[in-house]
Amino acid sequence: MNLIRISIMILFFGLFSAIGFTQEKSKKELRKELKEKERIEKEQRIETLIEAKAFVFVATRALPTGMKPIELNGDNYFVNFQTDLIESVMPFFGRAYSGVGYGGDNGMRFKEKPKTFNIKKTKKNYQIDIVVDGKNDTYNISLTISFQGSATLYIASNNRSTMSYQGNLKPIEPKADKE
Repeated sequence: MNLIRISIMILFFGLFSAIGFTQEKSKKELRKELKEKERIEKEQRIETLIEAKAFVFVATRALPTGMKPIELNGDNYFVNFQTDLIESVMPFFGRAYSGVGYGGDNGMRFKEKPKTFNIKKTKKNYQIDIVVDGKNDTYNISLTISFQGSATLYIASNNRSTMSYQGNLKPIEPKADKE
């Protein structure tokens, strides 16, 4: 009789364990499916921004040539990309060759119409190359964007050493009307 009770208890324990394991597995599958869905949605948002040629690169880190990385806080440093206007408000930590007076450096700041605006999609990312003729300089901008929105920006100038930045892509926020 004891053997039957033990067998029944083992059977019930095994049955309840199997049910619990099946439920846990489905929770993991649901989480995995949700993450995959979020990843796909983010990739679609990034693709839409790039196809519209209207987005903002927000820098989180500056990588000056020959120096340690510099963390950048907030949304203070950005490049606004549009087909008719590129606005750069980026810091500069590096060497100026000419055209920049001592103590008169305002960083990589310009607001000009791009001369060229080329986008290429590869298997791993998007590559955007832009040339902007500023008032006193020409800027060659190269932006590499992952499908998830993280990006690396390079700005080469005739008068300064090349700067690179890491950051993320965001949509352009509409400006509030001043009343």
